[in-house]
Amino acid sequence: MPKTPIPDSETRATAEHAKDLRLWLRMLACTNLIENHVRAKLRSDFDITLPRFDLMSQLERSPQGLKMGELSKRMMVTGGNVTGITDQLVREGLVVREDSPKDRRAYIVKLTAEGRRSFRRMAEAHEAWMVALFSTMDEKQRDELYDLLAALKNSAAKVAAKR
Repeated sequence: MPKTPIPDSETRATAEHAKDLRLWLRMLACTNLIENHVRAKLRSDFDITLPRFDLMSQLERSPQGLKMGELSKRMMVTGGNVTGITDQLVREGLVVREDSPKDRRAYIVKLTAEGRRSFRRMAEAHEAWMVALFSTMDEKQRDELYDLLAALKNSAAKVAAKR
């Protein structure tokens, strides 16, 4: 018996829709599948949410720490969201909030030593999950997809810059 496809954003498209729309919906479906897998694995393996992992990832890339506003901008979420996530991570001892030496109204958020160790474990697992998700594609397919997505990124950036 043939498998019924799992309903997702792509299943809304039909042959009557422009191929570009179908491509977009296929990419969105892939993104959603991968993101949902990562969310579930972070929750089951590390008891952490994707937004908390994302915040720690931003801090890992900036060992000197980041202001709350910069974290908000990089994560594309509201300041209130960043504050809530930071509060949780502070309570768990994974990040610290320090007064900014240059701006008395601002805080700098940094990973603690435990936060760095914890993030390293999660990042290693995250990389293994990505490898597994792409494992049924051969190297040539992955290279071609990478190159095609680079071309799409450049095309979209050019069109977006014209508006």
